[in-house]
Amino acid sequence: MISFIVGVIALILGYVVYGKIVEKIFVINPNSKTPAGRINDGVDFVEIPTWKAVLIQFLNIAGTGPIFGAIAGALWGPAAFVWIVLGCIFAGAVHDYFSGMLSLRNEGSTIAEIVGKYLGDIPRWIMRVFSIVLLILVGVVFVTTPAQVLDSLIPHAEGSRIVYVISLTVIILYYIIATILPIDKVIGRLYPIFGAALLIMGVGITIMLFVTGEVATIPEFTFKNLHPNAMHIFPFLCISIACGAISGFHATQSPLMARCIKSEKDGRIVFYGAMIIEGVVAMIWAAAAMAHFGGQEGLAAAGAAAVVVKKVSIDLMGPIGGVLAVLGVVACPVTSGDTAFRSARLAIADISKFDQKPIKNRFLIAVPLFFVGILLVLFAIGSTANFNMIWRYFAWSNQTLATIALWAASAYLAKTGKLFWITTIPATFMTVVVTSYILIAPEGFRLPYMVGIVTGLVVAAVVFGLFISLIAVKQKNTLKEEVVGVAGT
Repeated sequence: MISFIVGVIALILGYVVYGKIVEKIFVINPNSKTPAGRINDGVDFVEIPTWKAVLIQFLNIAGTGPIFGAIAGALWGPAAFVWIVLGCIFAGAVHDYFSGMLSLRNEGSTIAEIVGKYLGDIPRWIMRVFSIVLLILVGVVFVTTPAQVLDSLIPHAEGSRIVYVISLTVIILYYIIATILPIDKVIGRLYPIFGAALLIMGVGITIMLFVTGEVATIPEFTFKNLHPNAMHIFPFLCISIACGAISGFHATQSPLMARCIKSEKDGRIVFYGAMIIEGVVAMIWAAAAMAHFGGQEGLAAAGAAAVVVKKVSIDLMGPIGGVLAVLGVVACPVTSGDTAFRSARLAIADISKFDQKPIKNRFLIAVPLFFVGILLVLFAIGSTANFNMIWRYFAWSNQTLATIALWAASAYLAKTGKLFWITTIPATFMTVVVTSYILIAPEGFRLPYMVGIVTGLVVAAVVFGLFISLIAVKQKNTLKEEVVGVAGT
């Protein structure tokens, strides 16, 4: 219990203290015009209130990651708390802040174009491919997982797939609408409602953990590996819990709000703050999963994450509260899946310089996107093995994208003469994570564990050395930022 409470307090202090440090290093200009004020096309560049931007950013990035991922991470016990807290404060929130603010400084550009500006054309094209593939995979995952939750919640005949099929169809149709219409017409209006469901989910389950006394059964931190199958903590925990600690998907989402916020001073609460909120959500679900099933063995035997979500919600909050809580969990992936496809549309439009103000141009990009997405959905629902394969590749590509985004932020800081260590250290750490994981994971090269770890360390050391010599030293103070406009003029 103490580990959980201390972790939540640490996340809040992380926003108050470290978030302010990150903001000071970046050096905001509250008087400069944002893309929303300069461009304002009524579709993607639209000024919205700060409170709404925070809610939209949070719901964009949340998905099932801080819930399903936290449940998976809970199999390692309180080690999950450590990764969520440290990852969120020093890596994930920093990653999200720079992804959003650099987009804001570059006319709302998508992450691939930002990477290209600060790291060069080859990384730009790598990120273009990576980001679009990742966004489609995210869309697919966030179609199937909320449909699974709804299927487990709504009563129907044993073996019937009707609820699942209807859920899939409705979600896909909503995604198409949300991808095409202006951001303030659907997303801007529905997200506050979804936000209320999420608040009931998080606050309600936390309160009931204390009321039922289950909070006292949350295990305290230990250096032992508590995973039932003795799976190594590193790097598998860092891949299992992405959203809630650090997630490259967020780098694709931050530009959406970079095109909508009114002032650079809103960046800390919108980008850094939303990530901290997500970390708190991940802490709640990791704690509930650890406490409710009597330990890691019981959690492992409970079944799929969707089943765990349903049981925890209904057992703790009763039928009505449970339904509301599960709807909150459904809202999480739905409100990330819609913006995943929207972000993919914007990424392709940025690459092709294809004006998105005419609605027919939006359809020309969206139709092929959804064609590919629906094919992958059909593949994913074919079997549990198919879905797990998509999830694992999504998880790895997600963290790889985050790693590249952190290196791009490091290059920006070095080239502008600012303190680059705040992004270089997490970038180096994540380089070890993604390299070692793909070398030793079942879906990767399946090399012996120590071979993968040592290789990951060597690769990270080489990348770090190249960054210091080629960018931090040779290109220091070579980039001068320009203020493109003054707010209110």
